[in-house]
Amino acid sequence: MNRKWFYRLRPYLLILPFLLLMIFIFFGGILQALVQSLGYLPTFGMDDISLEHYRQVFTNARFVDSLQYTFYIAVISAILSVTIGVMIAFMIHYTKRGEKISYTLYRIPIIIPHAVVMIVTIQVFFQTGIISRILYALGLIDSALDFPLLVNDRAGIGIILTYLYKQIPFVTLTVFTVLKNLDRKYTQIAQNLGANSWQVIWRVTLPLLAPSILSAFLITFAFAFGAFEVPFILGNPARATLPILAYQDFTSPVLAQRPTAMAMSVVISVISLLLIGAYLGLLKLMSQRGLEEGDLI
Repeated sequence: MNRKWFYRLRPYLLILPFLLLMIFIFFGGILQALVQSLGYLPTFGMDDISLEHYRQVFTNARFVDSLQYTFYIAVISAILSVTIGVMIAFMIHYTKRGEKISYTLYRIPIIIPHAVVMIVTIQVFFQTGIISRILYALGLIDSALDFPLLVNDRAGIGIILTYLYKQIPFVTLTVFTVLKNLDRKYTQIAQNLGANSWQVIWRVTLPLLAPSILSAFLITFAFAFGAFEVPFILGNPARATLPILAYQDFTSPVLAQRPTAMAMSVVISVISLLLIGAYLGLLKLMSQRGLEEGDLI
């Protein structure tokens, strides 16, 4: 009996050191951020603990503008990534050599680091980049200043383009993997009942893919919402996303701004947890409404 339980617990025991280390780092960091966001620092002592820094954060126009800007970039990049990624997944699925195309179309960009993609974005879309030079050589623009500002712009176009390059292949991989493994009996039943190709896609295939599409949307949104390096390099100095704003306050020489930076970090963490809760709630709702495979037909 003891030997049987040992073999059952063996996988968990093997990863226990790693789990303890990650729990210590993750929860330790969250706990430290929470304590400092309440105003406790070795310099100030315990008497300064309060929610004053959260009040300052939410009443700060700079924070509100940064929050809206961060949501804007995350939502736009996630929607475009999911829309284009799903379309590409369907195109690959209905291509005879789809599996071979998939290897060259979207698996290679996934392994390219964001740092490399940022360099490519600057070289291609900057006002003195490749596209601008080509247009100038063709006589379509008179100078580099006539080319629209796509990098370090206030609209975050360069940031969104970088996210799209990385996120579209990820969404394609996620959706295509599920799409090619779907049971064909559902589409065959729908076709036998008189449904055309578009009706099969809209009424059968897409509902079956809804959980994976929703999962891809959540992951891409959460990454864009909490990313630091891409907005830091390609963003406009006049408009900072929440992670950059928190970093600026954290690295400020004025130590009194550190609790405010930690309060921003806690807000980012809470929003991420709310996104996870919303995702789990939607999955539960979809399951209750019969959007599982067994209830679609």
